[in-house]
Amino acid sequence: MNAAPPISAVDRRLPVGAEVLPDSAGVHFRVWAPKPKSVRVVINDADPVALSPETGGYFSALVDSATPGDRYSFLLDDDATRYPDPASRFQPDGPHGPSEVVDAGAFRWTDQNFKGVAPADRVLYEMHVGTFTLEGTWAAAAERLDDLKDVGITVLEVMPVCEFAGRFGWGYDGVDLFAPTRLYGRPDDFRRFVDAAHARGMAVILDVVYNHLGPDGNYLKAFADDYFSKTHHTDWGEAINFDGENSAGVREFFVANARHWIREYHLDGFRFDATQNIYDDGPRHILADITAAAREAGDDPARPIYLVNENEPQHTALVRPCEFPKGCGMDALWNDDFHHSAMVVLSGRNEAYFTDYHGTPQEFISACKWGYLYQGQRYKWQQKRRGTPALDLLPTAFVNYTQNHDQIANYGLGLRQHYHCAPGHLKAMTALLLLAPQTPMLFQGQEWASTSPFNYFADHTPELNEMIRKGRAKELGQFPSVAIPEMQAALPSPSDPVTFGRCKLDWDERDKRFHQQILALHKDLLDIRRTEPIFRRTQRRGDMDGAVLGHDAFVLRFFGESNPADPTANDDRLLVINFGYDLHLDIVPEPLLAPPSGKTWEIQLTTEHPRYGGAGNPPLETSGEDWRLPGENWRIPGRCAVLLRSV
Repeated sequence: MNAAPPISAVDRRLPVGAEVLPDSAGVHFRVWAPKPKSVRVVINDADPVALSPETGGYFSALVDSATPGDRYSFLLDDDATRYPDPASRFQPDGPHGPSEVVDAGAFRWTDQNFKGVAPADRVLYEMHVGTFTLEGTWAAAAERLDDLKDVGITVLEVMPVCEFAGRFGWGYDGVDLFAPTRLYGRPDDFRRFVDAAHARGMAVILDVVYNHLGPDGNYLKAFADDYFSKTHHTDWGEAINFDGENSAGVREFFVANARHWIREYHLDGFRFDATQNIYDDGPRHILADITAAAREAGDDPARPIYLVNENEPQHTALVRPCEFPKGCGMDALWNDDFHHSAMVVLSGRNEAYFTDYHGTPQEFISACKWGYLYQGQRYKWQQKRRGTPALDLLPTAFVNYTQNHDQIANYGLGLRQHYHCAPGHLKAMTALLLLAPQTPMLFQGQEWASTSPFNYFADHTPELNEMIRKGRAKELGQFPSVAIPEMQAALPSPSDPVTFGRCKLDWDERDKRFHQQILALHKDLLDIRRTEPIFRRTQRRGDMDGAVLGHDAFVLRFFGESNPADPTANDDRLLVINFGYDLHLDIVPEPLLAPPSGKTWEIQLTTEHPRYGGAGNPPLETSGEDWRLPGENWRIPGRCAVLLRSV
């Protein structure tokens, strides 16, 4: 095999990895490896080919006889160990095996007409490919896309898929950040999934982990100690070095990774894991660079790139322009505050990190108006202030949810939300989630109240497995109810294949009556959200307000377009929610309950309709001409949500 010109003579798409050149000109290999003095590539067990050193710690070579499908690895100095490529596009035998040359340009895309999903149309759906279907593959997941489209899902948020060790896992311990795991199929299977989603008008964003790497199969230190920080640390391992000595190559590696997923897989954006542990004290945060690179990487400027953060301290600078101090220019933030208030209402408990929430009507009104509930106040659970100002942000800057992978797995035995509450509570909370101004997100199977739990699962060496089991038990033990010996003994082992298997969705459940009813509710609510202009308008600030009606009841008013020449033209909506008992309001000094001029309220949707397994719902306002319940004025049913329209 012959080595050919250096990087300066080769037109590469990305700065690292093995790239197949056009016209059968061979494969160009390039790696950042400032630690060794020499690097050689071994292709299909043939004689090693030396890579030429470049400035900045890079080595490269063009091997004209290499082709797609070849397996290769690197030799560093005189070490006989064969290392996979840090920017490998595929690891067919897992993270410890050789890398495979992949021709990213060979796939024939059919998504040229897909223009992305507008902010007002976004309904997210978090999914784990390995448990989304019994088969746990890209191909099987693609067969369910029509079901998700039928529900009203428009954005698929895929949990991490970078290659990791073992037979199963959540994906947050990935070690080959450019390689989709072999567990779900080949790279082109992932591309077919994205292409199929685009054909149905659905965007796909990928959960990426840029704060640490997994403990098994991580060979980056063999190439450069500088990948990891000497000053910052995370709870899961060494922090990435984005601001220390020799960090330029590290920054380029991660920026290239973002470009790679968008260019080579046509992804529509990312969800960034635990951004509070992405440390960068330099003049420009690495996330700002990644944001710019991601937006530039899209081939079609008309197709929006959607960037979402998980950020536990609730730093809103992430979604502010880069000109703002520490601004990163991203789009949205996961809103744990909404989830925590919801869990207190549904479970009746506010222990551990639910301590600072009571699930009161005012909490939900404030969450719908302002996003985060904590924007700088003292937070008792952490004994410090939590959050940063967000009063000026649009509702679309927040993603609301009542279930996600962490929050299900972190609570007790990993049971779904409907195990913790009455059906009426579940349906009322569903209405609030799906009609609130913020962008809603569902977790896989939530749309039909799946009975499959979602526990933490990971498959490593026996020593690591035992450490993980103890660590998870300790973490869950922050809940006093889970700390008792009986619960600790009942916690499923993360490394047990049975734990992984029971988390797989049972799609046949949807044919059972209760699950059909919950599915119908999700479909109807999302149809209203999609088709009625008023719910698109209220994704702007000021188009919705709310008021407390009782200890457990509140109202949200969605304001329609006003016409000064015709006061009767208003087409407002009221969403009345009561998480408590029946509430009778004979005196109602609340102007939000008054209908527009010349109009009255009628029920558009109630979660107590028989279609959703309910017990029926008489008119809420009984003070009109039809006095069915004389003298009661407003009668608000318990454990119910009712959407009223003005007529």
